[in-house]
Amino acid sequence: MAATPEQSFSNLAQRFNELPITRKFAILVSLAAAIALVAGLFMWARTPDYRVLFSNLSERDGGSVVTALQQMNIPYKMAEGSGAILVPAEQVYDLRFRLASQGLPRGGAVGFELMDNAKLGMTQFQEQVTYQRALEGELARTIQALSPVESARVHLAIPKPSVFIRDKQAPSASVLVSLYPGRVLDVAQVNAIVHMVSSSVPELTADNVTVVDQAGRLLSVKTDASSLKGLNANQLDYLREIEAYYAKRVESIVSPIVGEGNVRAEVRADLDFSESESTSESYRPNPAAEQQAVRSRQSVQSINGDGGQAAGIPGALTNQPPGPATAPLAAQAGANAGAATGQGQAGSGSRREENTINFELDRTIRHVKEPLGRVKRLSVAVVVNYRQQEEGQAAKPLAPEELQQVTNLVREAMGFNQERGDTVNVVNAAFTETKVEPVETPLWKDPSNVAFAKEALKNLLVIGLAFYLVFGVLRPLLKDWMKATEKKPVMETAGEEMDLLAAFDAKLAQKELSGYDAHIASVREFAKQNPKAAADIIKEWMAKE
Repeated sequence: MAATPEQSFSNLAQRFNELPITRKFAILVSLAAAIALVAGLFMWARTPDYRVLFSNLSERDGGSVVTALQQMNIPYKMAEGSGAILVPAEQVYDLRFRLASQGLPRGGAVGFELMDNAKLGMTQFQEQVTYQRALEGELARTIQALSPVESARVHLAIPKPSVFIRDKQAPSASVLVSLYPGRVLDVAQVNAIVHMVSSSVPELTADNVTVVDQAGRLLSVKTDASSLKGLNANQLDYLREIEAYYAKRVESIVSPIVGEGNVRAEVRADLDFSESESTSESYRPNPAAEQQAVRSRQSVQSINGDGGQAAGIPGALTNQPPGPATAPLAAQAGANAGAATGQGQAGSGSRREENTINFELDRTIRHVKEPLGRVKRLSVAVVVNYRQQEEGQAAKPLAPEELQQVTNLVREAMGFNQERGDTVNVVNAAFTETKVEPVETPLWKDPSNVAFAKEALKNLLVIGLAFYLVFGVLRPLLKDWMKATEKKPVMETAGEEMDLLAAFDAKLAQKELSGYDAHIASVREFAKQNPKAAADIIKEWMAKE
């Protein structure tokens, strides 16, 4: 009949009570060690994977972040040496967003919150320094908002105001930016930083703002037209923009005809970056009278003697309208002729009339300033793919008429000018298709699979070790220790002991030994010859104790 659990537990307890104290202690210690080991393995398996939340934080920012994590009951660790804060991997991005909403970390820069803690008795100089520090911190925070910028520092040199114009100095600023690995600031972003800083400080111009990266490279350069002279980098960038602009125009006008991806265009532009100015003044010889402008007119008339009295035959002829007007030169010539005639005909008196007319000089002044980066020559090369046919059929080249149409469109798109030496070359050829086979990521390289495999392996390892400890080590040990000791009857044991004692006496008689030494010698001799019997006797003695 099977024993009930209560009976089994009672038998186990009874057997445990029958064991000696040393065995009981050993069993308890082994059981406690096994339980602690299994519990430690399970706790290790359940420990989350910690990742870096923030690194290289200042003491102020580090304390603020740790305080926020403690308030949110988030477990964290501090990495020794680097000062990085570690949090569970699955909460890294969530915590970054939550801390960013609180303005953490601040990056070590302080802003206008310095003005909130104004102390009583602060001097004007201290107020100015505090305001400058706050302005520098706010500008640094704003610059750090750019995605390529990891950290930034701003230094402002604001001179003391002066009422004398001769002693007045312009402020200046220096900006140091530390970029993330693999990130760069383009020209537009650098110009944005320069203009933002110059707009934040009174009387600060963009020319007095310097931007430097962590490698010591000067990023801020003048971008106006006058500064392009001698700056090969800017000229090269402008050249690339012009070439890309014309190439895009050519491809956009030809693509609807041959299909998207079936045309390639390359443009080489020859630009003139020299700056030239010319002034010319020209005069036209003897312009017509109606095209001249009168500058001044002078008329003198003098009559002496009887020349001023009325003369002539009265009648209808004196009432005739005046004759047609004549040109100033002709009028002057006629007047001079009339004056001469009058002078010749005057008998008793004289009459003199003078007309002087001054005309403006006809001149043209032209001032010409050639722009920088003027296009001197364009060379365009265009490759058009064969026309694709239905599936299974080979591609065919374009007809000569179609190729000529493409050439004409290219000429119009680029603004072809034969006088400046532009060239166009359109070629119809079959494109070589490069088949890109999709790269399949092996299962063991997929990050999600790798993470799942690590977690599963960790759990299997813990479970395997736990089973081995319980069923491979602890259970056999308990079985061996809890096994019931088979006791022999007292009478049988006593008989054996009597036989052993008789044997001892016989040996003592043979060896003629007496006293304590004789007993010791006989026991040693008996233990050597019968080790198993000696061990059983000692076990029996220990059980009685």
